[in-house]
Amino acid sequence: MTSVSKINLHELLTIKDLSQLDQLTRRRLKDVGITEGSIVEIKRRYPFGGPCMIESDGQRVGIRKHTLDFIFGDLVL
Repeated sequence: MTSVSKINLHELLTIKDLSQLDQLTRRRLKDVGITEGSIVEIKRRYPFGGPCMIESDGQRVGIRKHTLDFIFGDLVL
């Protein structure tokens, strides 16, 4: 499995594991539709370790790089 923070721009990843995130962060991601089984794409990376913009089901969300380090999944070929 690969961390979302490690994939390249415009690569697709199916989320498989959110268990390393704290309960509040998992809840917030669920509220915006990002759950295990969701397909996400990195749309934009901001410089100096800043947040990334990801897209899932047509919705774009900015998430801190530190949080993306703990979201794991498999690349969609």
